[in-house]
Formats: sequence, C-alpha cells, structure tokens
Amino acid sequence: VQLQASGGGLVQSGGSLILSCGAPGVSFEYSWMYWLRQAPGKELEWVSRISQDGRSVNYVDSVKGRFTISRDLGKKTLYHLQMNNLKPEDTALYYCALGDSRGWSIKGQGTLVTVSS
Repeated sequence: VQLQASGGGLVQSGGSLILSCGAPGVSFEYSWMYWLRQAPGKELEWVSRISQDGRSVNYVDSVKGRFTISRDLGKKTLYHLQMNNLKPEDTALYYCALGDSRGWSIKGQGTLVTVSS
C-alpha cells in the first residue's frame, strides 16, 4: 500500500492547512486511519486517528481544539487533517498511516509542514 500525504507547505503562525491522504486503488473502509508527525530532532509522534465509521476520533493533547481529522465515507479512499491556529511547534514532517484500534501499521511518505513565527 502506497499511502500518499499531501497539502503541506509554509504557513505563518495562526494560519491553517488541510492535509489529505490517499492511496490509488486502495479503500480505507476497514481501517483506522492515523496522522503522525516527526519534528526535527524529535521522535515520531501520533497526532490523531479516526475509526472506520468516523464516529471515534482521538487527538494528542497538543492539537486538541485546533486539528480536525475526517474521512471521506463516500469514497472510502481519502481522509484529511484540518489544521487551524498553527504554531511553530507544529512544524514537522506529517505522515498518514493505516491500522486498527490498537495502532498504526503502514505509514506512507510524509508531507512537510513549516510554521513560521
């Protein structure tokens, strides 16, 4: 499975970005979907996840109230991360991943988010 994250870029502090993730020809219908990130010099961090039906979502404390994860239940091949009120500490390489309720198992290539102060 080749997961492809997109939507990263350079944004000023307080700005917004929408990240998207898809995999050509692959349905995510039966998978929990995750967003991860790795900041420079830091370990990979779990950011958010969403259940198969979209009813269960979780966030790391540092992004609660600012980030929103969603999935395209119609197409079953896309999901997104809306990031608002971005902070310099959100600067990282963001990855999408799929897995189950116990954790992620397949991670794709990342998209770089840079937040300037």
